[in-house]
Amino acid sequence: METLNFLRETGSLLEGHFELSSGLHSDKYCQCAKLLQYPHYAEVVGKKIAKLFDGNQVDIVLGPALGGIIIGYEVARALGKKSLFTERKDGYMELRRGFQINEGERVLIIEDVITTAKSVKENIQILQGYKADIVGIGCIVDRSMGRSGLEIRSLHQMEPAVYPPDDCPLCREGLELEKPGSQAKVTRYII
Repeated sequence: METLNFLRETGSLLEGHFELSSGLHSDKYCQCAKLLQYPHYAEVVGKKIAKLFDGNQVDIVLGPALGGIIIGYEVARALGKKSLFTERKDGYMELRRGFQINEGERVLIIEDVITTAKSVKENIQILQGYKADIVGIGCIVDRSMGRSGLEIRSLHQMEPAVYPPDDCPLCREGLELEKPGSQAKVTRYII
């Protein structure tokens, strides 16, 4: 409940008509960047996620860019472990900037919000290429509701309506489509 209160206090929960990074449309959006802009909240939430995992089983915390970088760092800090991130280049996630993962290292993947788990699955493939051991997947908000096929531990679960763009009732209603990750426009907050 504390995490939900943090999300509400920081205006991270939005209601309207949104295009998700997956291309799907939704009536609700969680913009965790608004929560993570406050170091205190980021630290507290990072510690809470770290408690969901056995830190002795983790060597590296990996946060996919962009959403997983800050929270991944905070989880790594709480666990006293190394923090790395992957980033998208030419449409594909890559481990760059001289980061290295050794065979057999135990890696915890951390995201801010998981809906389709596309970025997480791309990171799993990267880690398999390094022959690393994936010890868990965690996030602040899990929107996947078990549909990703992955075992995800989260601080909060949401089940907003999600629609393919060609069959979206919000589009048919003529509601303006927003891309919160790329626009500065403010929408209604969920109370």
